[in-house]
Amino acid sequence: MARRSRYAPNNLPRPHHWMDAAACNGAPVALFFPVGSGGVPAAVDVREAKRFCARCPVQAECLRHALTVREDYGVWGGLDENERAELIRKARLEAERRRRRERQKKKANAGAAA
Repeated sequence: MARRSRYAPNNLPRPHHWMDAAACNGAPVALFFPVGSGGVPAAVDVREAKRFCARCPVQAECLRHALTVREDYGVWGGLDENERAELIRKARLEAERRRRRERQKKKANAGAAA
């Protein structure tokens, strides 16, 4: 007797995912990971990839994904890896400033209560 699979069959509907609506869906993946091969500077390739992103209805979701999973390479959500790294750096600095202000506020409140 054949054992039944514990996995769902492939013909079940798949839940909608933001990537399904992406402007880049079906485009060559290499377009979004520019290396500047063949004498074409990587900056030219990045601009080409960003053109796709500019018209994408799910650009925000794509960028959120890239920042959440820390995509190290390529153009995601209209930003290249350097731009995403700068966003993360600024967010970290702002979070640190916020923590410092909170600590100072707690110290001031504790001093006033004593």
